[in-house]
Amino acid sequence: MSEEFEVRKEKVEQLRNSGIEPYQYKFLKTHESKFIKENFEEFENKEVLIAGRLMTKRVFGKLSFAHIRDESGDIQIAVQQGITKVPGTDEDGSNFFKKFIDVGDIIGIKGKVFKTKTGEVTVLAEELTLLSKCLKPLPEKWHGLKDKEIIYRERYLDLIMNLESREVFKKRTKIIKFIRNFFDEKGFLEVETPVLQPIYGGAFAKPFETYSNALDTKLYLRIADELYLKRLLVGGFEKVYEISKDFRNEGIDRLHYPEFTMLEAYASYWDYNDMMELTEELFEKLAIEINGKEELQYFGETISFKRPFKRISYLDELASKLGKDPLSMSEKELKEVGIEIGLKNAAKLPATRLIDKIFDALVADHIKEPTFVIDHPALISPLAKKHRKFNGRVERFELFILGVEFANAFSELNDPIDQRKRFEDQIKYREAGDEEIPRELDEDFLNAMEYGMPPAGGIGLGIDRIVMLFTGQYSIRDVILFPQLKPKSE
Repeated sequence: MSEEFEVRKEKVEQLRNSGIEPYQYKFLKTHESKFIKENFEEFENKEVLIAGRLMTKRVFGKLSFAHIRDESGDIQIAVQQGITKVPGTDEDGSNFFKKFIDVGDIIGIKGKVFKTKTGEVTVLAEELTLLSKCLKPLPEKWHGLKDKEIIYRERYLDLIMNLESREVFKKRTKIIKFIRNFFDEKGFLEVETPVLQPIYGGAFAKPFETYSNALDTKLYLRIADELYLKRLLVGGFEKVYEISKDFRNEGIDRLHYPEFTMLEAYASYWDYNDMMELTEELFEKLAIEINGKEELQYFGETISFKRPFKRISYLDELASKLGKDPLSMSEKELKEVGIEIGLKNAAKLPATRLIDKIFDALVADHIKEPTFVIDHPALISPLAKKHRKFNGRVERFELFILGVEFANAFSELNDPIDQRKRFEDQIKYREAGDEEIPRELDEDFLNAMEYGMPPAGGIGLGIDRIVMLFTGQYSIRDVILFPQLKPKSE
């Protein structure tokens, strides 16, 4: 690697000494490679200007062939002695190509489009311009780049080598754009709320802490947008949403990452039933937009998003697995169940966490088709409205697909007295050792609620997980462009 690096550095010096700048300022590009190939009849014998990274190089005497890769894909070029020139010099383009151009270099080509005897669309280079010299050799083409650590740590190299990775991130943009347009068309207003917050809330999670010198106070990176978006409902905005980065100082696995993208939306005068209908419509239309039909394949499983989705009761399903009402069980009994089914740290988890972990293991992990789990226990849902029919439950749903949660929604609690009591109850759990609960009450949020918050439905959607599902990726880090990794060891 270092020998090749030095050879290429020497070429840079030779080029500069001969009056050729190896790192250009600009190139007038007229067409993408994919468009030229798809519309060959229109371009045959026509002049085009293309640019991209050299991915292959094959020299045959006076004629050389290569492939350059732009954002849309690859196209073949031909470099021929006596025809190809280097603009602004007396250099023969063919000799220049052989001597100074390496795989990985970014070049510009002006030339005419034709087809080779084998039928490959090709641009015969009349002018060849070196735009940026690549000093490090690319991974060997036929084996590609497969090392996951290098893929995550050097995503730029992954994107150079793996067109499939490029397509994943293009599709991510398409998915987010579709979701944004969907909420816009439903009359929701996109807003921005603080990333730095004096009190974190809206979820159970450990926050990242920082400090403001200007304000002389500790601040937290938000773990959720919920409490600020609800302040906007109090202020008179009736439908709001935000697509944002949230941060939770927790572990990393295939479904969790400390920095992730979330959509939260709230609609005044709605309840969780309205949010269920909205969610069904969103996923069905998204499937059609991305895959052209209401279903998709994910690691051998066929998932249909045809409405309506299945609905199951959280407590009824869990009771059928446990053989008794989970709300009637003591914390000691719940811990015993957790230990029996092999839950990590089951003996240390409080009841508020334990019951949900047990539900995931016994019920949620086994759900395949899109399913709304509804009517959760009140003790694990401090921001949801009490169920209008069932004591001890709240009006909440989670959408599960293939054992993974994709959405979480409530009929939002808008009673400020009840909200204060629930926050105070949560503080007691914090004092008992639950570090994911905020240390203090958010008095400003409670103050806002005391001015009156309309009845509302709210939802949170995990954007990264949705992208995983619709791009067929197994790990959340495969849909995040630059995931953080532990520092390289010496």
